[in-house]
Amino acid sequence: MEKKIKINSPCDERCPVKASLSLLSGKWTLMILFQINDKAVRYGELKRAVTGISEKMLIQELNMLVENKLVSKKVFPQIPPKVEYRLTELGLKTLPIVDQLAQFGLENLV
Repeated sequence: MEKKIKINSPCDERCPVKASLSLLSGKWTLMILFQINDKAVRYGELKRAVTGISEKMLIQELNMLVENKLVSKKVFPQIPPKVEYRLTELGLKTLPIVDQLAQFGLENLV
């Protein structure tokens, strides 16, 4: 049987792995995406669900996810303020990646 040799191109500015990692490589990014999943989630829910994250870091990560169009933010004009986060179409495409990581963790690390 003939063995196929895969030749990987250099990881330059056009590298798809590098591009994906630039969107998903934050320490908390995948955990936040995992918690939002396919529902609308409020800030307080995320704060409780992603244990160990500081408020400052959660706000920074959410702003980065919104900026990268993985998450949408909806602010309701009421007092007290109500904000909901939901995965965008692009964000929903990350769920299979997150699910695979979760499955790997269940099978090998937990």
